[in-house]
Amino acid sequence: MTDTRSEVTPELGPAPRRPPLGRSFGRLWVAAAFSNLADGLGRTAVPLIATTLTSDPLAIATLGALAFLPWLVFGLPAGMLVDRFDRRIIMAAANTLRGGAAVALALLTVNDELTIWALFAGVLVFGAGETLFDNATNAVIPALVPRSGLDRANGRVQAAQITIDSFLAQPVAGVLFAVALALPLWLGALGYLVPIILALLLPVAAARPRRAADDTRPASPISTRAALGYLWQHRYLRALVIFTSVVGSAFSFAQAATILYFLDTQGVSPAAIGFVTAGIGVGALAGSLVAPLLVDRFGRGAVMLSANLLAAMSLALVAAAPGVALAVLFYALMAFAVSTWNVPWGALRQLIVPGDIFGRVLGVIRSLTWGLFPIATIAGGLVARIDLRLPYLIAAGVTLLATALAARLILAASRQTGPTSLPPTDGREGAAQPNSSSAS
Repeated sequence: MTDTRSEVTPELGPAPRRPPLGRSFGRLWVAAAFSNLADGLGRTAVPLIATTLTSDPLAIATLGALAFLPWLVFGLPAGMLVDRFDRRIIMAAANTLRGGAAVALALLTVNDELTIWALFAGVLVFGAGETLFDNATNAVIPALVPRSGLDRANGRVQAAQITIDSFLAQPVAGVLFAVALALPLWLGALGYLVPIILALLLPVAAARPRRAADDTRPASPISTRAALGYLWQHRYLRALVIFTSVVGSAFSFAQAATILYFLDTQGVSPAAIGFVTAGIGVGALAGSLVAPLLVDRFGRGAVMLSANLLAAMSLALVAAAPGVALAVLFYALMAFAVSTWNVPWGALRQLIVPGDIFGRVLGVIRSLTWGLFPIATIAGGLVARIDLRLPYLIAAGVTLLATALAARLILAASRQTGPTSLPPTDGREGAAQPNSSSAS
């Protein structure tokens, strides 16, 4: 008798399994999770501590603005360092820097020597470390997971960040702050220790930029010129970065007066704001988890296009919401759309940009995009003085118009399959150069 237990009929065979992300990615994920926990504790605790030093709204707002400043000033140098040196060491050094800043602020707090200027300096140090750690984390992922797993890997990293920031770090930091002013800072410093150890345990593949097998370019110079030149000459990526900058700025414009919108327009009590942010966080978390499945089913371009259309619709619905329950629901839907976009957008960058200049290109991209957010936020706050609903309506219109103009560009994301070399410098377009950028 023939043993048929191992036979598989082609027509009825099991569906192919997605390749596992691997133990090395697991270490990176845990490192990123603990780093996000420490970041979240500090991000929540520092403004709370600041309220014990000053009641000046401008001083409190400055802390938030300073959090973005390192991406504008230090984003490019951070990318250069990530491309030049061992990325494991960069990750460990970044968290050593942030952990040291947390300890210093905690000691000043305990000794009753803390000033608002020390908090300003601490926020800048935290931000500088974040540019290094986040840049290195994004650059390391393609070396640890197969190309087909990039969307899942980015989704899991983003899901951990959202879960920890929205549902763990914020409430924990508030409780710790109530117990002792410096306690969130002490725990945050401890949280930075775990990523330091795990980063150093990553395999050698994570240390250096990985070049494509068919990449015949000479090693890129130690400067940002290669990244700037690459982004400028890569018509497809350049156009998509411009689109992302416009839409991201629209989101920042809309969210400028979010707290006041829920307090004044929707009548939420200050004690319940935490439940509002948690509800929004549910939408963001769901988007991070669902995005890889949607990409597998419908393709990267279709998911990215749909996410922006959904975001535009959600922004308009937030403005029109008649009550707090629907306002939170629609805001969570917008957060779902943004997270659904972020996952394939992160994977797309990792697919397109060669590994040896990835850090610098990402630094350029984030300097261009995140550097605009503070300006957009201030503009949104000025418009909100007229009507707290108005920024959402304007942002919805801008997002919808930009998405309509860039529809072909976004759909072309499904056709990107691997790193694209730097275009030739003699004015000719390389054979691998994408040309679907008419929307720009």
